Formats: sequence, structure tokens, C-alpha cells
Amino acid sequence: MEVFSNPLRERSTAVIVAHNHPSGNFIPSTDDIRVTQRLIQAGELLGIRVLDHLIFSENTSVHQNALSMQGSA
Repeated sequence: MEVFSNPLRERSTAVIVAHNHPSGNFIPSTDDIRVTQRLIQAGELLGIRVLDHLIFSENTSVHQNALSMQGSA
């Protein structure tokens, strides 16, 4: 996954990922949750923890608390 290319090159042990919702709806979608779970799984294979997945809109941000999803990945 492209998300991990720089962390691998820099030998990072953890990442926080983020993306925006231009619509202004900052509630995590089903796809957002699935992507977070897949990132956690990929990170585990690579030895890189996904600490959080942030969602930004113009006026608000929210996090999915990826750490609490570790067991459900």
C-alpha cells in the first residue's frame, strides 16, 4: 500500500493516517472503517502500528481511534 511507502523508507514504527471529506460530513463511512481495518492489517504485516485514522472536513475533524479497532481487524 502506498500509505506505507514513506514510513517503510524512514523505518517508522507507527503512523497516523488522515483524509478529508469535502462534503463536510465527518462521520466515518462503512468504507472508512473497512479501510482503517485493512490499514491496521497491512501495518501489522509490515511491523508498523496504525495509531489513528483522522477525518477532516472544512470545519471539523474526527478520529476513528484505530487503536480500539486493533482487535476487530
